Amino acid sequence: MLTFLTSNSPLLDCVADDPVRPELSKEFRIAKNRFVSCLVDGSNVDAMVCISLHDFIPASVKELENTSDNYDTAIFYTIWSYKSGAGIKLLRSTVDEIKVKYPQVKRFVTLSPPTELARRFHIRNGAVVFRENETTVNYEYIESEEI
Repeated sequence: MLTFLTSNSPLLDCVADDPVRPELSKEFRIAKNRFVSCLVDGSNVDAMVCISLHDFIPASVKELENTSDNYDTAIFYTIWSYKSGAGIKLLRSTVDEIKVKYPQVKRFVTLSPPTELARRFHIRNGAVVFRENETTVNYEYIESEEI
């Protein structure tokens, strides 16, 4: 089951397990135009992803703080799973839910670390490199592609 977390959700404590951006606080992850989505199976969390909505494509974590009410792009800035295959399942479910809740969002882009693991995950799942930045890589999932 897909769940979007709120500030009082006990599952929000799982962000402490984030291997990609552990320095980001719970408060940062659920501030204006930012939220956390997780895939839950019974009482188990299978995967988590953090998303930020923008009208531009950030090149750094710092740029995630620059929000607008006129967003058209969902930025997936960290994802991790506790169960094999759960990451892509969560990504697909979250994209589907964003399309319903935020119909103005037309682009789905990552703010990923420049690691081989991130590259393999995103390329294997249909993304293309949009831009390589100083400390990150933006992968874009083209809407016509099956995420």
